[in-house]
Amino acid sequence: MKNIPSVSFEFFPPRTEEGISNLNKTVKLLSKFTPEFFSVTFGAGGSTKVKTLETVLDIKSSGYKAVPHISCISSSKEEILDLLTQYRENNIDHLIALRGDNPSGAISNGDFKYANELISFIRKETGSDFHIQAAAYPEYHPEASSPKEDLDNFKRKIDAGVNSAITQFFFNVDAYFKFIEECQKKSISVPIIPGIMPIYNIKQLSRFASNCGAEIPRWLRLKLGSYEDKDIQSLRNYGVDVITELCETLIQYGVPGIHFYTLNESKIVSKIINNISN
Repeated sequence: MKNIPSVSFEFFPPRTEEGISNLNKTVKLLSKFTPEFFSVTFGAGGSTKVKTLETVLDIKSSGYKAVPHISCISSSKEEILDLLTQYRENNIDHLIALRGDNPSGAISNGDFKYANELISFIRKETGSDFHIQAAAYPEYHPEASSPKEDLDNFKRKIDAGVNSAITQFFFNVDAYFKFIEECQKKSISVPIIPGIMPIYNIKQLSRFASNCGAEIPRWLRLKLGSYEDKDIQSLRNYGVDVITELCETLIQYGVPGIHFYTLNESKIVSKIINNISN
C-alpha cells in the first residue's frame, strides 16, 4: 500500500430525486477512501445556491465533512452575508471561494467583480472563522490577457486571505510544476492542490477544457478520438491509465493532496485511487 496524499471529491448539486439517490450512493462509495472533504459546486451565477446548501447539509448529516463553493459574480453583499450566516449556524468552517460564471447571456449586477474581492469581504466580516480555498489555473485563466496578469490575479486572491488553492484540471504535468515555480517566485507559499478530471468521454472533456482553459495534448486528443462513441468502455479504461500515471507523477513530486472532479460518479475515480494505492 503506497502512501498517497489526502484526497477530496467535488460534486454538483443534483436536481432530481434520482440524482439525489445516486449522489448519496456515490458519497458512501467514495467515503471508503477517507477523503479530507466532499465539496459542492455553486452553479453559474449562483443558480444552484439553494441546492448547494441542501446538498452540503445532507452530506454533513451523513457524518462527512462537506465544503460549499461560494461564488460572487451575481451576488450582493447581503446575499453573501446570509450564506455565511447559514454556514456558520450549521458549523461549516470551510469554503471554496470563486468568482463564478454568469448564466449564458446574462450580465452581472452583483457587488463583486473578482474572487479576491469576495475573499476580502469574507475575511472582513468573519475573520478567521473559515478555511478558504481559491481556484488556480496552471495553464492560466482563459480570460487572462497574459500569464503575468493571471499570476498577479492569483497573488491578489492569496493576499486577500486564502489558506490554500485547488487547480483547474490539466493533463500536462509540467504546466503544474512550472506554475508552482512561478508562484514561489511571487512568494506564494500556500498549498496548491492539483485538480484531476477523470475521462468519461471526449466531447464532454473537450467542452470542459474549452471553458476552463485546460489543454488536451494532441496525442491524448487523437487517442481518445480514435475511440469516439464506438467503444466507450475502452476509452474509459484508457483514460483510467492516463489519469493514474498523471496522479503517480504528482505523488512522486510530493503534492499536498489531490482533488477529483467526480461528476457525481464513483466508479472511475475509485479505479484510479485503487491503482495509485497499490
